[in-house]
Amino acid sequence: MASETNLEAETKSPVLSLLKESSGTLPAELRYIQYSHSLEKQYLPSIRALISKDLSEPYSIYVYRYFLYQWGDLCFMALSPTTAYTSPKLIGVIISKLEPHTPPSHSSPTTLRGYIAMLAVSSTYRNHGIATTLVRKAIDAMIERGADEVVLETEETNVPAMKLYERLGFLRSKKLHRYYLNGNSAFRLVLHLKAVEEMTGNNEEEI
Repeated sequence: MASETNLEAETKSPVLSLLKESSGTLPAELRYIQYSHSLEKQYLPSIRALISKDLSEPYSIYVYRYFLYQWGDLCFMALSPTTAYTSPKLIGVIISKLEPHTPPSHSSPTTLRGYIAMLAVSSTYRNHGIATTLVRKAIDAMIERGADEVVLETEETNVPAMKLYERLGFLRSKKLHRYYLNGNSAFRLVLHLKAVEEMTGNNEEEI
């Protein structure tokens, strides 16, 4: 398996494009499920296909397995309804991770940082809140595991994605110039889940 450094270089365009979305009625039977290793054979090819549609260069299977093997519980899928003639089809997915993060300068405390690596929704099903629901489910799962914050990067020109995350409370923390292979810049967004006092442990009650 590739090293984490190589994987980070390979996933420099992590949060995928949420472009102009189509309208229509969303089926009430739409299901959201948490990824598990037992679902790899059934859904990993579909996950790769869905995400690759929004990428200039496809990720290797090792990138997906790096995230899904270690943080499958932070990855969620949206499935179309099952009918008498069709099986459930993957229409949306979010892939995330959660691990300790120590700032390079060591001037700030180590935090438990969630990271949204990939997000994609089929163009046929966009503009129905599926992406928002997937992000919320990932964040809720991170909160259950004690996350202090959640971060991601997205292209500065990707206005729909920026609006989605900012509606959920994410703030722009840094501009990353020429971050992507196509030369476009990105914004790093952060969602603070805990106050600074909680992260440093200085939350004693006043007497």
